[in-house]
Amino acid sequence: MAITRRDFVVRSTAAGAGFLIGVHFTPAAAQENEKAKKKPRANPFDAWIHVQPDGTISLVVAKSEMGQGIRTGLAMVLAEEAEVDFNQVKVIQAETRPDIYPHLGTGGSGSTMENFTPLRQAGASVRQLMIAAAAAKWSVPASECKAQSGAVLHEASSRRATYGELVEAARKLPLPDPEKVELKESKDFRLIGHATPRVDIPAKVNGSAQFGIDVRVPDMLFAVVARCPTFGGKVKTVDMAKAKAVPGVKKVFEIPALGADMFTAGGVVVVADSTWSAMKGREALQITWDQGHATSESSEALRQSLRTAASKPGKEIRHDGDVAKALPAGARRVEVTYEVPFLAHATMEPMNITVHARNGEAEVWAPTQSPDWVQRTVAKILDLKPNKVLVHTTLMGGGFGRRYMADYPAEAAQIAKVVRQPVQLVWSREDDMTHDFYRPMACHQMRGALDESGRPTAWFHTIASTGIEAFWHPETGKPEDSEVGGARQIPYSIASIRLEYAPVPSVVPPLWWRSVEHSFNAFAVESFIDELAASAGKDPVQFRRDLLVKPPNWKAKDEDDPDPARLRAVLDLATEKAGWGTPLPKGKGRGVAAYFSFGSYFAEVAEVTVTGKNFNIDRIVAAVDCGQIVNPESVRSQAEGAIVYGLSAALKNEITIKNGAVEQTNFDSYDPLRIHEAPPIEVYLTNSTEEPGGMGEPALPPAAPAVANAIFAATGQRLRRMPFQLA
Repeated sequence: MAITRRDFVVRSTAAGAGFLIGVHFTPAAAQENEKAKKKPRANPFDAWIHVQPDGTISLVVAKSEMGQGIRTGLAMVLAEEAEVDFNQVKVIQAETRPDIYPHLGTGGSGSTMENFTPLRQAGASVRQLMIAAAAAKWSVPASECKAQSGAVLHEASSRRATYGELVEAARKLPLPDPEKVELKESKDFRLIGHATPRVDIPAKVNGSAQFGIDVRVPDMLFAVVARCPTFGGKVKTVDMAKAKAVPGVKKVFEIPALGADMFTAGGVVVVADSTWSAMKGREALQITWDQGHATSESSEALRQSLRTAASKPGKEIRHDGDVAKALPAGARRVEVTYEVPFLAHATMEPMNITVHARNGEAEVWAPTQSPDWVQRTVAKILDLKPNKVLVHTTLMGGGFGRRYMADYPAEAAQIAKVVRQPVQLVWSREDDMTHDFYRPMACHQMRGALDESGRPTAWFHTIASTGIEAFWHPETGKPEDSEVGGARQIPYSIASIRLEYAPVPSVVPPLWWRSVEHSFNAFAVESFIDELAASAGKDPVQFRRDLLVKPPNWKAKDEDDPDPARLRAVLDLATEKAGWGTPLPKGKGRGVAAYFSFGSYFAEVAEVTVTGKNFNIDRIVAAVDCGQIVNPESVRSQAEGAIVYGLSAALKNEITIKNGAVEQTNFDSYDPLRIHEAPPIEVYLTNSTEEPGGMGEPALPPAAPAVANAIFAATGQRLRRMPFQLA
């Protein structure tokens, strides 16, 4: 349907079935860009609100629930402005229809950021429409009516009408302009900013929630794939006889590797009536692998290549002032190197997907962050039009960027093309660990200078990494994309700043990992600012405060440019709550890190105890300014989860490559932080009315540097390579 841009529109469903309101989340700049190109979408809406005859409201939106609580948060926003009870709103996972829902991806901590204001406007439109319908019904001015708990009241006459009673009249009225509706003041919020139990928790507790790996449909089979352990390797010879003899095994066949955006390894498929039989059949395969050209690659060789690249001139990304002059002129100079390894996503639920190809169409059950990519991939392999592929997006046991990829859907489609009945592809933990897409390996060369007073005068940062963009899209000529965020926009006021980037080739496929490049750039930036403070002989908190200067008439250059005042505020809050400056016993230390990413500001203080070559994290104190908070409990949960994930990387996790293959295969060799190892985490929230920032990722980046800086405070030893090991 062709609909005028910027307008909401009412579309009657069936008689007596309420009405629909379309909402679009497209940023204004993108709308204007589309308009300038004269290529407006036939349907500009990203979500639909269905006001039903019983007064309940359904929000149909294309955002995947992967533990972040988005179905609760979006319902809270809509219920707040619509003036209905929270339990009157239900969030429904949208169908995979790119023609109706153009923004189907979930990632970048963007679901609340993108949806907050449009959903407030939509909810206010519902409220205003219901008030108008009631006023017309009672022949009274709309200004004398108010909405409350899913009903409209006229106090002067003691009349009351529920939204359900007003739906029929409301559907006939013109909708208000969403950009002119009156939004509630934050002081009047009864849901937004108040702790609300998440709607997905009961089903997850009682076991009724359906994750991808829980899917069961009639006549379903199960499949596993034997893949070459070496990147780029393939089957040389295979004897399938013993695998076919395993009880329960139905089919054994080869599938080729797929390139481009699917990037599958290929291999030998075993299909059976259970995952156990499929896995036993795979164990019985006798395969000789052609290891390919990747066997010469190793972590140690890559480390040397990265160090070499970081020591040479790279592509200039930022250049303020005159670093070449200021650096050698400094009264004191500091030069250090920081290193980070490859990391796996290690989602608790390994990759899996169910596909049924039949009669010129296909049905898919996928735990995915990108259902439209799944749809296109399956359609391409099965030679179908995308609208002939129905994708059901299930709950997922962790995403972290990994479930954006199309490799496992592509494999499943290859299998379904042969099997022609429902088949669930299951990756074992070993499959998942050794055929992941990994957080890039990187090296940071940092050089800085201080004047006589101890103030930084020069900052020179060179990043070398096995970059994401350089691997997937070398033709763009922008290898720095997804590698320099947070390093390009450091918040500290230093006259001369230079940032350079150098890509280093690798056969190991890289990918976004929770917080993307911020996970390693925060480690370098916040460790180095601490080292400069130590060289200046200054307290690291005061040193940062002195450099977090907000000039008069400051304005962000772009969405990635941090507000120094907001970062300073969370730094003050975290250090106050942590008791910064109070004495600690010998062997204990406090460290701090402050960082901005995905629209949110975090400061974290770590307290550690060091005994010999061992250390324990006693406490993490975090302060966050993520703008207007929707659900405080979700903010705290997201912060705690991201911090623990970040500590796992800082203390324990490392993917190493030997002879072109990953050495770690399971949690015995890639060990996440366990419950008994997790420190107490305190999360303090600022009271902000700014637009919401993201929360799925921003708590992670400061965790590692805060711990490293705390260990320095306790021992005088700097840790510049992750995972941390004391000398």
